[in-house]
Amino acid sequence: MNRKILLIEPNYKNKYPPMGLMKLSTYYKMCGDEVRFYKGNLKDFAVTLICEDLVNHLTNIFSEVKWKIHYPCLFEFIKYGKSSKMEADIFNNELVFDTLKEYRKKYKDKEYFNKPRYDKVGITTLFTFYWDITIETINFAKHLCKNINDVMVGGIMSSLLPDEVFAETGIHPFVGQLNHPGDIDKDNEIIIDELPLDYSILEEIDYEYPAKNAYFSYMTRGCVNKCGFCAVPKLEPKYSNYIGLINNIKVTKERFGEQKDLLLLDNNVLASDCYYKIIDEIKECGFQKDAKCILDNEYEIVINNLKNGYNDRGYLKKVIKLYKKLITKVKNDDLIKEIYQVLEQNECLYDYTITKEKVLDLDDYFRPLFVKYFKNKKVKRIVDFNQGIDSRLITDEKMSKLSEINIEPLRIAFDHWELKDIYEKSVRIACNNGIKKLSNYLLYNFNDKPEDLYYRLKLNVDLCEELDASIYSFPMKYHPLFDKEFFKNRNYIGKNWNRKFIRAIQAILNSTKGKVGRGKEFFYEAFGSDVDQYIRILWMPEPFIIYRRKYDAKLRDKLKNRYNSYSSNDSDLANEWWMKFNSLSSDKLELAKKIIATNDFSNYEKKTTDPEILEVLSYYRITRDIAEEN
Repeated sequence: MNRKILLIEPNYKNKYPPMGLMKLSTYYKMCGDEVRFYKGNLKDFAVTLICEDLVNHLTNIFSEVKWKIHYPCLFEFIKYGKSSKMEADIFNNELVFDTLKEYRKKYKDKEYFNKPRYDKVGITTLFTFYWDITIETINFAKHLCKNINDVMVGGIMSSLLPDEVFAETGIHPFVGQLNHPGDIDKDNEIIIDELPLDYSILEEIDYEYPAKNAYFSYMTRGCVNKCGFCAVPKLEPKYSNYIGLINNIKVTKERFGEQKDLLLLDNNVLASDCYYKIIDEIKECGFQKDAKCILDNEYEIVINNLKNGYNDRGYLKKVIKLYKKLITKVKNDDLIKEIYQVLEQNECLYDYTITKEKVLDLDDYFRPLFVKYFKNKKVKRIVDFNQGIDSRLITDEKMSKLSEINIEPLRIAFDHWELKDIYEKSVRIACNNGIKKLSNYLLYNFNDKPEDLYYRLKLNVDLCEELDASIYSFPMKYHPLFDKEFFKNRNYIGKNWNRKFIRAIQAILNSTKGKVGRGKEFFYEAFGSDVDQYIRILWMPEPFIIYRRKYDAKLRDKLKNRYNSYSSNDSDLANEWWMKFNSLSSDKLELAKKIIATNDFSNYEKKTTDPEILEVLSYYRITRDIAEEN
């Protein structure tokens, strides 16, 4: 008997799709099981389960009524006990209304817990600062499984903190990778971690991952380094030199169509003895220098998978999106009207009414339209070693080899200032080999000092100008993974930092969407023209930081002199604050900084009675609106 499998990703925001669940989906479908994927509000999922049962029950009682058309009304009634959409005469039927109340009661009584319908439930986990929502998801989802021993929890957070996850959920998580035969089913020899991804499950949900239209894979696992701030040694303790790529790309292309890009999550590809083989295999897969491709017609992929019975739920949702996308491309009003009429008559406008039979019946009508309006052009392909490469292992020979593929951007780690010479040499080698689009994460709040971040950012800006390169820097705040006080949140403050400085960096980055690119003018405006101005900005009241945004031209013009002059005659708020802050005696300044460093200005009057300090602190209560008005 085929098993019913539920795979869940907690309802947090994330850039990349859950590769682990996508491999599990492939595995279970190979076993002949029925797989369902969900990401969203789990209470809404529970309503969905009850509603699906309700529709089936009502259909058996009143088969002449198209109950699926009334799905939004039924959903609302089950969730809230009432519905603003109950206009149809059928709802005046006493038997119907009693049935609705019966199923509403099933929802309130949590029948979906009392009579679970899934043989296996798998929940993935991500970052530890998503602790609360992840634990809440596990504790809800575990009741949807017939046997609690068949609840599977895995991924980054649960691998790092398995004992803590067990303590709060009663579930022992999988730690690390599913890279052995029998990891799930003892008598099954399939190695799950080596399986291709099931991209179809992403079509089942409304959430859209920012990173899409790419092959997601690894060509190595683990890392030869054991950095104190890094989780890789625990997640992937053994370094694997080589993982083949060709077969998984072939399988993905055949089932889900050509993907534009190649995103590799290797943690240290340069450490591999098979590095040159890896680059050659990437080229063989169609990602050589200046490579382009023509993407497959999405409609054709949908129809083929529906014909093959591969994830009807996902591809029926997908085809609705494609129908709507087609309508936006059509400019003829009569044709638009005709398309809407065809879809409405065949009940193909909504995922709760659409059927595979209707979609396939309409194929002869829609296929020519998709051919006409979706003519794909050649698009540039890129390769992204998303976790970065190790600057300590870069040589001219390795970089020359890397330049044979469409690497964009090249990510080089720059975790601390002591790597300055190695890092700078690496950037120069990359540019000499024609790789001029680079990116890096700049770790801060670890053992570094605040000025170290400034020096690293400025070096990148200087290198951009000198080498005519484009280097995007992404400052990344460190927080400990195993400290019980901090692993559930983002509250950790490094020994050389304080809460005000951390907040100041975040305020600056909010206006840059978390990245710092080329351009000295912008960098000086955002971070200061030297380290003294940078430190002054870190101490500055937050609204004064925010209203120096580069891209708000009107506001920049209004405030253009606010941060460039410091004369006693200038009465603007920022200069007033700076003059009073800077004129405090050393003892008073030390106390003021101690208070400001907490970034809590709700009751500072209780911390000092000194009038000069209080006057300085009053600027930290200025709201953004007040700052803009001055």
